[in-house]
Amino acid sequence: MSTDRDTAAGAAETAAEHATAGGPDAEAAAGPAPDTVEDADGPGTDAQDGQGDSAETAAAEGAVAGTAAAEVSEAAAELAAQRELRERIEQRKAEKAGPIPAGTKLSGQAADLLAAVRAVEGGAPVDRSLLGPRASAAPERAQPSPRAAEPASAPSSAPSSAPQTVPAGAVSAVRTVLAEGGAPEALAGQVAAALGEQAAEVLREDPWQLLGVPGVRPEQADGFARALLGAACGPGDERRAAALVGWLLERAALQGHTALEAASVRGTLAEHAVPDPHEAVRHAIAEGAVLVFQEGAEDSFGGEFEDGSEDGPEAGAEDSEAAEGEGAADATDTAEAGPPAPVLLGLDRYALAEESLADGLARLVKTGPDDSWDEAATAAPHAAAELIRAVAGHGLVLHTGGEAARAEPVALAGAARALGVRAVVAVHSENGRDRLDASAEAVTVAGLLAGAEGPGRDADGMFALDLLVVLDAPQLDVETAAMIVESLPDGSRLVLSGDPGVLWSAGAGRVFADLLAARVCPQLASRTPDPGPIGELVSGIGVGELHQVEAPGKEVVIVPVRDAGEAVHRAVQLVAESVPRAFGVDAGQTQVITVGHGGSAGTRALNTALKQRLNPGPGRFGGFDPGDRIAYVPSPGRTLQGAVVSADAEGLRLDCEGAEVVVPRDRVESAVRHGWALTAHQAAGMRWPAAVVVLPGDAARGLSRPWVYTAFSRGDRHLSVVHGVDQALPHAVSDVPSQERTTRLRPLIESLLAPAEQPG
Repeated sequence: MSTDRDTAAGAAETAAEHATAGGPDAEAAAGPAPDTVEDADGPGTDAQDGQGDSAETAAAEGAVAGTAAAEVSEAAAELAAQRELRERIEQRKAEKAGPIPAGTKLSGQAADLLAAVRAVEGGAPVDRSLLGPRASAAPERAQPSPRAAEPASAPSSAPSSAPQTVPAGAVSAVRTVLAEGGAPEALAGQVAAALGEQAAEVLREDPWQLLGVPGVRPEQADGFARALLGAACGPGDERRAAALVGWLLERAALQGHTALEAASVRGTLAEHAVPDPHEAVRHAIAEGAVLVFQEGAEDSFGGEFEDGSEDGPEAGAEDSEAAEGEGAADATDTAEAGPPAPVLLGLDRYALAEESLADGLARLVKTGPDDSWDEAATAAPHAAAELIRAVAGHGLVLHTGGEAARAEPVALAGAARALGVRAVVAVHSENGRDRLDASAEAVTVAGLLAGAEGPGRDADGMFALDLLVVLDAPQLDVETAAMIVESLPDGSRLVLSGDPGVLWSAGAGRVFADLLAARVCPQLASRTPDPGPIGELVSGIGVGELHQVEAPGKEVVIVPVRDAGEAVHRAVQLVAESVPRAFGVDAGQTQVITVGHGGSAGTRALNTALKQRLNPGPGRFGGFDPGDRIAYVPSPGRTLQGAVVSADAEGLRLDCEGAEVVVPRDRVESAVRHGWALTAHQAAGMRWPAAVVVLPGDAARGLSRPWVYTAFSRGDRHLSVVHGVDQALPHAVSDVPSQERTTRLRPLIESLLAPAEQPG
């Protein structure tokens, strides 16, 4: 999902693009970038809103270094290491084939990960062997920051993006290299943070590592490499190929994918002037830049990269003759089995997260029943009783429903506490916690993971609880979900609850949707509808129908507009005048939602107009004034709302949902935006008394059913739709479902829980 997944890189990418390209921002002409993963280049890429990728035009020609034989041997060695990891995983599956009783200790990958976590918490170096043969190339997963330092109102969808402390000398050395390559020296801090203390040496050795900096595009990295390497630089350079493969997968992760089909990667490499895309992918695998998978195959790591061809070596004449008698049977078997699974490429961090998550979820599914819940189920109302019985019999339960249905899993937690069960309710954001009754005793997911909220951890590093209920489950990305499941003790129970109609997580993966599709555990659909005209409208959208609803109290208002300028004017008027007058809801309780950050009616244009009306000022603190409503993005996928308090030498001081936050001066531009207007993905998991959804004409291409469903369901009492997209709105609702993300979780967990084949 896209631009609003705000990788805390929106403005940083803008600066990088402007500095390296030296050109103006073209987003106003292009219109707003879509707010959905399927259409956007990636979250927060504001300078690229509405823009596609241009093909590489590198003039230099070069040859691939090294011999094919050497590369094949390296690839074979890499694949052998990956097979060893697969064998370890298969062994763990066999070890966990039976039911898991409460009170047993962790084993396998979960135990390995726990050992690594303990080492980190104790300040000791991590034994990389604990994380498996491929972990040496995987970035360490950062722990969420304590709430005292950074409020944890939303789950981190990725490791913390706070910049590392890099010595001034290292930054200075990077600045020198950037200047030599014609890149802006202003990127020195970002490059040093991304590549470490040896960043200058790394760039001299491999200039395409510049692609690791958010916002840098391949053509910009190519120009930098040509300036440093001269005639030695060519489009077929192995370093360029490996960097491009990694860049493609990182960009795909920002769009929600945990892997990409190898054929798709090769096609994109060809568009970027890579002479031999197949060889480029093989080299990236050999270098450990990516992993290769083929789910469901005996060799799940993709035989196409072992023999150098996709179809295997050509059969000789005698092989053809020998196979004649078996052809019909083989054809029948192939037809019954269906087409082979595609070969996928993925980054280590997401492969590790999905493997670990699938392993942990399988452990929960195998948790046996607990008869002690019977009394609570008998005393509870019907809806809650059904949920209680499901949890009594199973370690993993999925619950679906809208806003009103959130009361059911909360009631489950209350009933569990009455039985003496240690139960915790976790929500996506502080906003989500505020919408629950105080008796729910809810925590935020990030606060729970950080240890700043909730029961804390036991001596084994596991959560000290028996039941965890996670609301807003569609917002869980694969890394956050893996950290949660890794921390659940054996014998505990997990309930994931949420509305399957909303936009998926800001980070990579679609955990809730994959589990619903896998059908490996009980799924309970709430029968409690959201009330009122807004509930009726959103319910219709969920099934692909855009109804006119009766709204005698003006709960739903459609405001037609002719162009983007009028859309901005009417949105400001609604927030500042109409909604407060009609509903007594002040501007601070009304949220404006639009499709993207760029364009004539994107968040930036709307926030500029809203600031001028609601809190005018000179913007002396990097464009901000005390009292400005802001959206702070501490890490990808996390959006905290708050207000500017002041600024000093340390940075911009914010009040984020009751917690004081200081954003360093060098991070303000990339991490803080004005927040009167948000994108729909930023708004997912949160609600306000009133919402104003702005749909200018150039927003049509960014609309989909999940986008409309999410945006229209953000207001509790009132929804205004500033409507300028004509028939594009009903078309999006009826005909534009969410585009698929490429993930591996569903086949992984299905294979872990598949019944053993009977001999014969």
